[in-house]
Amino acid sequence: MEGLLRSEEMTLCQMFLQSEAAYTCVSELGELGLVQFRDLNPDVNAFQRKFVNEIRRCEEMERKLRFLEKEVKKDGIPMLDTGDNPDAPAPREMVDLESTYEKLENEMKEVNANAEALKKNFLELTELKHILRKTQTFFEERHTDVPCSEHVQYNQLPYHGTEMLMHAEHHHPQAMHDPSMSDETMGLLGEELPRSGQPLRLGFVAGVILRERIPAFERMLWRACRGNVFLRQAEIESPLEDPVTGDQVYKSVFIIFFQGDQLKTRVKKICEGFRATLYPCPETQAERREMAIGVMTRIEDLNTVLAQTQDHRHRVLVAAAKNVKVWFIKVRKIKAIYHTLNMFNLDVTQKCLIAECWCPVADLDRIQQALRRGTERSGSSVPSILNRMSSKQIPPTYNRSSKFTQGFQNIVDAYGVANYREVNPAIFTTISFPFLFAVMFADMGHGMIMFFAALYIVLKEKQFGARRIEDEIFKTFFEGRYIILLMGAFSIYTGFMYNDIFSKSLNIFGSQWFAPAEPFSLATLSEFKKLQFNPNETYTGSPYPIGLDPVWQMAQNKIAFTNSMKMKLSVILGISHMFFGIALSLLNHRYFQKPLNIICDFIPSLVFLFCMFGFLVLRIFHKWVAYDSSMSQKAPSLLIGAINMFLFNYRDEHPDNPEVYHIPGSLQGFQCFLVVVAGLCVPWMMFFKPFYMRHQARFGQLAAERLRRARRQLEQPNVFENNRRFIRGAEEEEFKHQPLSVQSGDLLNHDHDFDNDQEVVHNNDTSGHLHQEEEQEEPFDFGEVFVHQAIHTIEFCLGCISHTASYLRLWALSLAHAQLSEVLWSMVLRIGFSSSGVGGAFMLVIVFMFWACLTVAVLVLMEGLSAFLHALRLHWVEFQSKFYSGTGYKFQPFCFDQILDHSADD
Repeated sequence: MEGLLRSEEMTLCQMFLQSEAAYTCVSELGELGLVQFRDLNPDVNAFQRKFVNEIRRCEEMERKLRFLEKEVKKDGIPMLDTGDNPDAPAPREMVDLESTYEKLENEMKEVNANAEALKKNFLELTELKHILRKTQTFFEERHTDVPCSEHVQYNQLPYHGTEMLMHAEHHHPQAMHDPSMSDETMGLLGEELPRSGQPLRLGFVAGVILRERIPAFERMLWRACRGNVFLRQAEIESPLEDPVTGDQVYKSVFIIFFQGDQLKTRVKKICEGFRATLYPCPETQAERREMAIGVMTRIEDLNTVLAQTQDHRHRVLVAAAKNVKVWFIKVRKIKAIYHTLNMFNLDVTQKCLIAECWCPVADLDRIQQALRRGTERSGSSVPSILNRMSSKQIPPTYNRSSKFTQGFQNIVDAYGVANYREVNPAIFTTISFPFLFAVMFADMGHGMIMFFAALYIVLKEKQFGARRIEDEIFKTFFEGRYIILLMGAFSIYTGFMYNDIFSKSLNIFGSQWFAPAEPFSLATLSEFKKLQFNPNETYTGSPYPIGLDPVWQMAQNKIAFTNSMKMKLSVILGISHMFFGIALSLLNHRYFQKPLNIICDFIPSLVFLFCMFGFLVLRIFHKWVAYDSSMSQKAPSLLIGAINMFLFNYRDEHPDNPEVYHIPGSLQGFQCFLVVVAGLCVPWMMFFKPFYMRHQARFGQLAAERLRRARRQLEQPNVFENNRRFIRGAEEEEFKHQPLSVQSGDLLNHDHDFDNDQEVVHNNDTSGHLHQEEEQEEPFDFGEVFVHQAIHTIEFCLGCISHTASYLRLWALSLAHAQLSEVLWSMVLRIGFSSSGVGGAFMLVIVFMFWACLTVAVLVLMEGLSAFLHALRLHWVEFQSKFYSGTGYKFQPFCFDQILDHSADD
């Protein structure tokens, strides 16, 4: 129970590791995961540490593995994850790993470069093939100024392009219309091939450009060349693959006619600016046909080579995919070991590494065994030494947890990590948290949905854990599966107590209310829609065996009855929860040996809470027991009674029944006594502790002054014998008061005050127990202590009132949940039940699906999240504030499992 109630006992140890055995010893400790190393070189730059070169080599290997992983994922090859967890490789194996990764990386880079070059060549040949086809169509269209081909269009230039074509047709009509002239004897646009003394022909360039750049390309040609060019373009129907990115792009073929070298230069610069690719295009049909045949032959050869290259790449990646996961684990373990070794110090001989670490006292034997295994693996003949040290530093907090308690521990740690050896509320949260949630989420039907959903995840937890699902919402549900399981189970229980299942009830044991023949005859029931039962006449007097009588689900005044009951239950549960929190503070005070805190904090807090609200709980139980249905008119009002108690007003009378608020004289005196005691608890908490601590500080100063005076007299030889008894008496007097002085100093370290100043000394004795010790005494500051104690007192006194009111959320959310469930039933599902016939059956199916979706989405998920957050607040603020400071720091051991999990998430 001690291990569950408090964090593990920790000790600071010093390790002496031989240089040749340090790597394997740290590797064994990483597999064990029970040692948190301290950085002994905090002022040394990361680039100046001993093993920085090894870390760089590991980072380079990680880079190569990420490159291989990227290539494997690019090809869609599944990476084999067998779940193996290999040991960290020996340092001498790093060379083999580096050579393996280097060989694979170079091979993949070479394959990728070859494939990219082949794809680039293939793209160029494909574009050239389309150019030859499209330009052949351009040259064959001679009959009209506007081409008739549906795939080829004139550019939209308004004047000059068409005028150039018409000009050529006007000057060379025979060339444009005489079919007897072959392509070999004709030039561009139908003119004859140039002869000596004839003017130059029109020049042209052909190429390929991205389809989305065509409009801007046309406008730029028109403006830059002032309309003295003629552009024709046609789209390439099939997409082409970009050799660099692998994306599918759509392109168009274009041909530009111009005259003169100046326009030629300008056109080429514009094409270069728009990243258009220009290709040579023969002028004659025979040359184009011959080039097209050569292009098709080369394309077929390239397809064969590309297929072989892709097969080779696939084989290499398939072989690498089987080992990538294991390689990552090995490299990350090596890197983590060298990062840890950089935190060690070298002794003067440069042959031994010195480390300091926090570790649990209960696991020292396991740590010693791990060091022995590491020494044996390294082949070293010198054993490693583990030595416990004394330290005044605050140890880390280490709470052992299982897969069941880990979720609840995370809830507590989210508020703040417990101080060292402070009471850990996680063990109590495993019961109180799902129970308070269930009080607000009390419905058997909704609880069963939550319970069976969590049960399915629990039964399949190994499969879900192996799949490593990255969805954040599912990971939240998966990590809290046991919390949800308990919340669903407790909700079923509280729903059974409230007798509420989907806003309806179960009449298992038979209702204790009955309707007699008179006056509830059939004629009366048919005449009146609403009738009221008289509990003195229609109630048997024996309560329903378990839970709430099912008749209340049919009653019109159900809310008035359940509100009163749930409100009183909320007050009882809330005050009991706070009493338990105050009781846990006593465990802290006793463990840390702070009797003054017990006298000045625990006792007045307990008395104050009982006088304020504990008596109210007793009155609630008294009202339930002492008043039945026949005496309900005389039952006192708890609210008015509590107000009158603090106002010392006992003369109020009810206008109809003067005995309602009547309180006997003996009870009046007891209530006055409680109010007076509650008022006295405030100065008790606020003033007694600071003034007593000031008195102890002054007394300690006087004792210290007497001791110093005695030591000065001891230095005189002639009075040595006379003063020896006096010095012994002064030391005994100081020792007698020293425990009070130490405890009063430790009182400043109370969980509500200066807990961060608490220091713990670890003795190197055989018992292994830890004890608290003061640091060098500081001057006592009465003002600071008084202000902190006053703040604590005010916070507690006001918190007793506000926290009690805060627990009323148990009643409010329970009411809201029940009403939402009833509204959903009456406004949705009742529509399906009210329909009849075949159409009513289909309507019921549709309405039920809609009702089920709203139930899961609104009442289970949204209302469940709301109740979860409110239960979280009740534990963090109302419960844990009574005893829990949460200002410690978490134990973070060097553990390979955690390192690999974080690396996988990243």
